[in-house]
Amino acid sequence: MTSTSKANLTEDDEEEEEIEHFDDFTLASSWERFISEIEATCRQWSADGPKNLLEKGAVHLDYSNKMYRIKSELKDATKIYSMEYYFGIDNNGNISDWNCTLHDLQLCFGVKEFLVISPQSASGVVLDAPESSKLLSSVAIALSNCSCLWPAFVPVHDPSRKAFIGIQNMGTIFTRRFEADRIGSQVPVKFMHLEGLYELFVSKFAYWTSDHLTHLFKVYLMMKLTYRTLPNDDENDGIQDADAENAESEKMPDGGNHNRKHWDDDCPWSEWYSAEDPVKGFDLVTTWSEKVIESSLEMAEMENASPHEAEKWILTPNLSPNLDSSKGDRIGFASQLQLLVSALDMSFEAQFMEDFVSDENLGSDNLKSSMVIPPPTVLDRVLKDLLLEGRQFPDFAKGKHKRSQAIKGAPLESLFAQFCLHSLWFGNCSIRAIAVLWVEFVREIRWYWEESQPLPKMPAHGSIDLATCLINQKLQMLAICIEKKRELNEEFQDCLGSNDDVFAHMEEDIEVGEESTSFLTQSQDFDGKRDSPLILEGFNESRTSISKFSTNSQDVYSADKSTSDSKRRGSAGPVGSMKLLNSCQSLHAPFTQNAPLMTEDMHEERLRAVEAFGDSFNFSAQLERETLSSDMSAFKAANSDAAFEDFIRWHSPGDWENDGSEANDEWPPRGKLSQRMSGPGNSWRKIWNDAPSLPAYEQKPLLDPNREGEKILHYLETVRPHQLLEQMVCTAFRASADTLHQTNFGSLKQMTTKMDQLYHTMASTLRPLQANLLSGNSEKIGDLKRLCVALEHVEKLLTLAASLRHKFIQAPRVYEAIFSDYYDFYLPNMGKGSADVDIQKCTIAWENPFHVWLDL
Repeated sequence: MTSTSKANLTEDDEEEEEIEHFDDFTLASSWERFISEIEATCRQWSADGPKNLLEKGAVHLDYSNKMYRIKSELKDATKIYSMEYYFGIDNNGNISDWNCTLHDLQLCFGVKEFLVISPQSASGVVLDAPESSKLLSSVAIALSNCSCLWPAFVPVHDPSRKAFIGIQNMGTIFTRRFEADRIGSQVPVKFMHLEGLYELFVSKFAYWTSDHLTHLFKVYLMMKLTYRTLPNDDENDGIQDADAENAESEKMPDGGNHNRKHWDDDCPWSEWYSAEDPVKGFDLVTTWSEKVIESSLEMAEMENASPHEAEKWILTPNLSPNLDSSKGDRIGFASQLQLLVSALDMSFEAQFMEDFVSDENLGSDNLKSSMVIPPPTVLDRVLKDLLLEGRQFPDFAKGKHKRSQAIKGAPLESLFAQFCLHSLWFGNCSIRAIAVLWVEFVREIRWYWEESQPLPKMPAHGSIDLATCLINQKLQMLAICIEKKRELNEEFQDCLGSNDDVFAHMEEDIEVGEESTSFLTQSQDFDGKRDSPLILEGFNESRTSISKFSTNSQDVYSADKSTSDSKRRGSAGPVGSMKLLNSCQSLHAPFTQNAPLMTEDMHEERLRAVEAFGDSFNFSAQLERETLSSDMSAFKAANSDAAFEDFIRWHSPGDWENDGSEANDEWPPRGKLSQRMSGPGNSWRKIWNDAPSLPAYEQKPLLDPNREGEKILHYLETVRPHQLLEQMVCTAFRASADTLHQTNFGSLKQMTTKMDQLYHTMASTLRPLQANLLSGNSEKIGDLKRLCVALEHVEKLLTLAASLRHKFIQAPRVYEAIFSDYYDFYLPNMGKGSADVDIQKCTIAWENPFHVWLDL
């Protein structure tokens, strides 16, 4: 600091002049002001610390989860520079770990936090050597003034070389200088080997050329070698395989074609689509750390070191960019379900499915062009796969998740579930394509009905599964009706055959002059009715006697053969020691017909009818009149002396009140009917009085297969489009999830958890469709599209898990570690997508992919 003054001024005037003419020569030049600006910025950053810098706009680096950068602009004369401060929120890491989250300068020089000052130009580097020296000097002076020990770097030379020079104040009289360069093109042969690189490195520390030849230098070395597998490109493989197949087919006279193997041929989704292999290859990075090299010979030996000698391995999968793409170019269940949801949204525009088949009802030309249906050959192939190749009874438990039952759809292997899965891939899954497929599908179903052919992929026995969708219930009941219809036809044909035999015997007897007593005997059974106690399909034993009392099966026939019980017909045997009220004979349980099968809508119709009447007991009896009358007729045939009270004691024991005695062998039994059974005008007693005495095998079947079958076909042909699509969406989601659930992903607990969560989300989202609460332009359509996004996330994870397991089936610990690392990275991004999500938010950059550390 200096001052100027004049000789003729007084002391006071001199002091006043000194103040007025004070000049600070440290800021006299632009270079000095430049240094002062750098110093002020560094002091501010140092005082703020990492936490405050994060609040002031520090930018997170993509390749590291702990590194941040803050930037400031500096001006020196006519040039503008950018000074960047790189720092980490956790400085406890070891630089020698050499992981993928470190900056290049950290790897080269072992620094943790540093400055980079560069010009704001197109190249971003300093091409002039004096200018770079000036920048380093300016930063060094500024850092020394504020007692800061950060290293500072300046990018130099060509940008492709990624070259830097740097300087660092060590807090003493010494300073440390840095120089980094990269040999990327026109590399001399000598520098392609570690021995030549060692000599080049040592030469930088020698004063004379001969020094590094005559002296030994101890060099501390860290080395990383990368081994890369050949890329697994599905498209190139497909082209090569296709060329090979064409060459083979030219040599073969029949032009046979060999099936090309895909990586996912044994995956459950391969029946519907072939997924791109998400793992294209692997990079194995082997790392040697803290090696001391004293000669070029040792360096040459180091070059030939085996990767097995490396201290650490980093295994990095090269993932397909489509794995994390949200551009809609990924084909899978989720993408097709998106189209099915769009078809559901359009299904409210017509009354019948046939309305969507005609071009006249589609509106604009753009809509027509987007709803192109496949050619008839494709339609025939789909129907053949659905119907002709599926005659075997399917295993409905296959692929079933424990929570799958909560979704009111159809089982995976059932006919309707297979129809829904085929519709996803039929054409572009538009409402028109679905309508064409449905109309032809129902037409084929009618053919099976009219020809009495077993309905493929549907059970023809058992009860109706009310936990499934209504169409599946209808198809299951239709299969049962077809089977009943076939049985009736066979019985009718048997009767015709026996009739022909009777007439043949009669003609023979007339010709030989014998008495035709055989004709009279056989003609009594002409109607085909069997007069034997028989339990076949359609008949069952007492619903009460079997469960509440013991019945000896050996007594069934002996009871009918005894002279005292010769009037009994259709008896299944005595019910314990119970006796009839009017005689001392044993009470027999009859064979009864099975209760008529009903689908969900039939149950609801009966329930609404019961609720409309006040006397629900008597009205329910009227609704069940046919079944109740059948049971009463069978009971009368098995117990000719029975009274109404005997039937109540057997059929509804709760309506018989004993008079304090619980013994069943007392006669006459003491007790009375309950109040509801003994009241005036009781409907049960009226039905009892009208019921004839007929065993079950002589009664009219409770289930009329012809009537019920036609009703089912009428429902299928006239179902409303939105009702069909609602059931298709529920079934398609359930079938898709059940198919993906069959994927063998080993013991990955993350996937087990994600599948459980997916089923839970599906059940809650699809519940409005199951209750028919959806309407046109409903907000539920948006929920369904978000459900498609959730399914897509799970589908991607399953594809990756299956691919990794294929490649590391002998090393499960490796693929579990790789998948867990990817899962932890991908999980925070799941659920952020929607139908109109921003692509940038869903796209994941893999500049430095995740890695797995393997300590050897």
